[in-house]
Amino acid sequence: RLILFDRRGTGPSDPLPLGPLPPWESLAEELEAVQDEVGSERAAIMAELDAGPTALLFAGTRPERTSALILANTTAKYLASDDYPIGVPAEVAEAVLDQVDQLWGTEALAGLLMPSRASDERFRRWFAKVQRTGASPRAAKALLRASLEVDARPILPLVHAPTLVLHRRDVHFIPVEHARYLAEHIPDAKLVELPGADLSLMWETRELALDLIEEFLTGVRRVPPPRRVLATVLFTDIVGSTERAGELGDRRWRQLLDHHDELAGQQVEEAGGRLVKTTGDGILATFDGPGRGIGCAAALRDELGGLALQLRAGLHIGEVELRDGDVGGVAVHIAARVMDAARPGEILASRTVRDLVVGSDIALEDRGMQPLKGVEGSWQLFAVAHR
Repeated sequence: RLILFDRRGTGPSDPLPLGPLPPWESLAEELEAVQDEVGSERAAIMAELDAGPTALLFAGTRPERTSALILANTTAKYLASDDYPIGVPAEVAEAVLDQVDQLWGTEALAGLLMPSRASDERFRRWFAKVQRTGASPRAAKALLRASLEVDARPILPLVHAPTLVLHRRDVHFIPVEHARYLAEHIPDAKLVELPGADLSLMWETRELALDLIEEFLTGVRRVPPPRRVLATVLFTDIVGSTERAGELGDRRWRQLLDHHDELAGQQVEEAGGRLVKTTGDGILATFDGPGRGIGCAAALRDELGGLALQLRAGLHIGEVELRDGDVGGVAVHIAARVMDAARPGEILASRTVRDLVVGSDIALEDRGMQPLKGVEGSWQLFAVAHR
């Protein structure tokens, strides 16, 4: 399970006190309190950005409650010093602090922190809103000032939990040298340098980061998802939809289509299928087995009959290609043509579907050999009997 920890002043957590901030070490105590509250004895701790020192302190002082540690685009120390020349010069840090409350919650900061999305106007608006809802400008400035004062380097040798350090090579605000320092000083830590310049793992190459985290925590490398699978393909269509739309008018017809889409989604879900998409006045769905697809089509036909709508449907089984949320391939084309051959109120299935449900309680009636538009040869089709 995933447990989120919002430190004071961020997210839904309590606001910051008006006076001086509590010592940063208290964040580790608050994290432990959250673990206690949700009944978590041990957890893998993941920290990004300025949450890194808190995670380091927690892992170093509470090893019995830390199963693993993941540090992403973070550091043990921000400011430069004689023994830490890779840090940010104090004058640069002060210049940044002077601008934080003006930039916080603006699109300008979104472009600076997430350069891969800087040209995406919609993203910039969304990210600016996320900042404003996550913390006030005053809280953001106070938290950043407190983070700049932290030096967690003495804790690094005390961290004995398995540790993964992830860092983007071209991050401007926290250069990759900080990650290399962490990996060199935490016993047996593993460093992976990621491409990109975004300050967060959420956008650039996020699948790569997730795969690395999953492999680190489970010891198993994720198998790439299949691009082609065997599936039962169902197409449906409302008979005479153009005429009904003219009779009912646009508003009433739109309401009826919305009701159709809701019913279709429910029936596909109950049958254990996947609603690929709605097609205006019908659906495209896939199922693991033909019986589920036939049952879904029959149930949807009955439901729509109560709305004075007639359904026709077509089913075929074959290998389909997965295309970013859609499906394609010859099997999808054949299923669409089988539906085109169906009469009003009829559910037609190909011979392939029929052969795989032989022996079940599904009754199919032979409709003979029929041509399918755009498909070579004649196809034996079967109609699902009304129950």
